[in-house]
Amino acid sequence: MPFDQSLSPALLNWWQAHGRHDIPWKLSSQGVLPESGEELNPYSIWVAEVMLQQTQLQVVLPYWQRWMERFPMLQSLAAADEQEVLLVWQGLGYYSRARRLHQGAQQLVERDDSFWPRDLESWLALPGIGPSTAGSILSSAFDLPFPILDGNVKRVLSRLIASPQPPARITKALWQLSSELLDSEQPRSFNQALMDLGATVCTPKSPSCPQCPWSDQCAAYASGDPVAYPVKEAPRELPFQVIGVGVVLNDAGEVLIDQRLNEGLLGGLWEFPGGKQEPGEAIEVTICRELQEELAIEVQVGEELISLDHAYSHKRLRFVVHLCQWRTGEPQPLASQQVRWVKPQQLSDFPFPAANARIIAALLARLHPEEGTDAA
Repeated sequence: MPFDQSLSPALLNWWQAHGRHDIPWKLSSQGVLPESGEELNPYSIWVAEVMLQQTQLQVVLPYWQRWMERFPMLQSLAAADEQEVLLVWQGLGYYSRARRLHQGAQQLVERDDSFWPRDLESWLALPGIGPSTAGSILSSAFDLPFPILDGNVKRVLSRLIASPQPPARITKALWQLSSELLDSEQPRSFNQALMDLGATVCTPKSPSCPQCPWSDQCAAYASGDPVAYPVKEAPRELPFQVIGVGVVLNDAGEVLIDQRLNEGLLGGLWEFPGGKQEPGEAIEVTICRELQEELAIEVQVGEELISLDHAYSHKRLRFVVHLCQWRTGEPQPLASQQVRWVKPQQLSDFPFPAANARIIAALLARLHPEEGTDAA
């Protein structure tokens, strides 16, 4: 549908009055909004944009602060050990993003650490960078006219045109619309305004349409049911699995952990060993079998330590965790990078998936119940 030329100035005027102007990586060195054409720190923006993939701004802020304190420059990140990188990232999820940032920093340093690319192709060549992330970096850091299409923008534009199809099916059209609407004179401000509109006004469940600067041209608003847009894909049932986990202790009171292979969402992280329960299999049998297959050890499965559910975007898991006593066999990393015996109080030195935090807390509470009572 055709739009008049008032959309861009209306959005920018709204943003000046109601936008999020306190995002630290979007401010100049003086802590104020940058002038048109002024360049900002591309490293801090790159880190933030990768963190913002799959994660909301308010969640990202403390992690970004911690990251920038530990790795304040490209060179410090490139020189860091991967395990330290994962430990600083711990709790933010989707750990492949941290590994890709680390790899990208090393690539940029090898190329020329004094040069930050100002073209889309160079950013897309870095690990984990797609067109929207690249466009956001280029427009935010250098005020260059590159469109974006993150989740907020997809929702705003799908509602603007009241698309009868889900955003994933009209990606090309949404990119074209984002490009056509972009204010080439103020691309940094426009893109930020567009994201802020989606985050604060054009929200998924309760959009504040009367406060929207685009409501007079929004087809979803005109329909009387803006929440019906974007049209959603038919929901699919997530597969459910039960995972038997063994917290294995030896006679010295050390606990056995292994490091996952560098693949998948949780690659490179540490975990307590275990695996999927087979149909009709007792969970104790699952744990014994998995530890034999993965580590070549024999254990005696003891009492249940904790049971917890954890949902990922593609599946739901229930972890049934038992304390185990090591009996025989030298642990071998048959399905992992490495295995270690560590003291329970050292577990915080290793990056674990989020689901393991409760397992660790339960273990420490079981081993030192007086400390758990005091903490409570």
